Formats: sequence, C-alpha cells, structure tokens
Amino acid sequence: MKLGLKRNEVRLVDYTPEWKEEFERVKKDIAAHTPIEGNRVEHIGSTAIEGMAAKPILDIAAGVDNLQDFDEAIISGFKEIGFLRLKVERPGEIVFAKFTDTTYQKKTHYIHLVEFESELWNNLIFFRDYLNANETARKQYEDFKLNYLKHSSAGITEYTDHKEAFVKEIFRKRID
Repeated sequence: MKLGLKRNEVRLVDYTPEWKEEFERVKKDIAAHTPIEGNRVEHIGSTAIEGMAAKPILDIAAGVDNLQDFDEAIISGFKEIGFLRLKVERPGEIVFAKFTDTTYQKKTHYIHLVEFESELWNNLIFFRDYLNANETARKQYEDFKLNYLKHSSAGITEYTDHKEAFVKEIFRKRID
C-alpha cells in the first residue's frame, strides 16, 4: 500500500483493505499519545468505503468536546506521531496532516479534529456508513469522481467543488 498525494494532485487508486489496517494502526497511536478515546476516532472519507477507488490519503475524524477549548496535549500528541497542524480554514474543524518526509510535499493522512457528535461529525460518519450500505450511491459517487479525472488530474479545490453537491445530498438524507 502506497499512500500520498502531492500538493494539488488528484489521483484515484483501487480500494485496498490495507487502508483499514493503516487506520487501526493510527487509531492506536492516537489513543497512546493523546487524551482522545478510541470511540472518538473514526475512519472517514473514500478510503473508508469498501470497494471504492479513492485518493490515496487516509482521512480520520477525531472528536473533542469543544473545538474552541481542547487539551493542548492533543496537538503535541499528534506531532509525536507525525501529524502537523495545517493552516486550513474550515468551519467546525482543525486539520492536521502527515507527510512522507520533511520536504512536506506529499501528504499521506489527514486528521479532522471536530466536535464529537456535532452536526459535522454525524454527517461524516453517516456519509461513510450510507455509501458502505448503498451500492447504487457508492457507484454514483465513484462515477462522479472518475468523471472529474477524465478532464483533469490537478486542482484539488476544483475536485472537491465538483463532488460537493453529491456529498450534501447524502448529508440531507441523514435529516430526512
């Protein structure tokens, strides 16, 4: 299993069960080096959807009680296991990444620090579970991603924007 994408690169690879194994390894590291409990660490994103082609970057949600006032031991613990805080501004989350080396050119993992059981947390978990349980939705989402790659292999912002309507449609199913 080879994880990692360069800045602004968009590439999909075939699903591998090794992604789940890598998540379990990182989850143990998070539990050993931070005060975050195991039930607050979840594998999210396309690498958590069985059988789906995905960008080779592992996404992990880690839940805290309050994003404005959390234990600083979390940041130092993430750093101990190789995760650095990014200057990414996203509502309701703080993003950390792991890189292949000290040039910081290729990311392999993301940790999305979010409030546990918040709307964002619940949406991320629901999206993963819904696509794992619904083959039609899983195929539609994969086709959406592959369609983008027919036109470009760069532009992570454009790639994310391309998928946004589909993702939000799935989020709405959680409320319906």
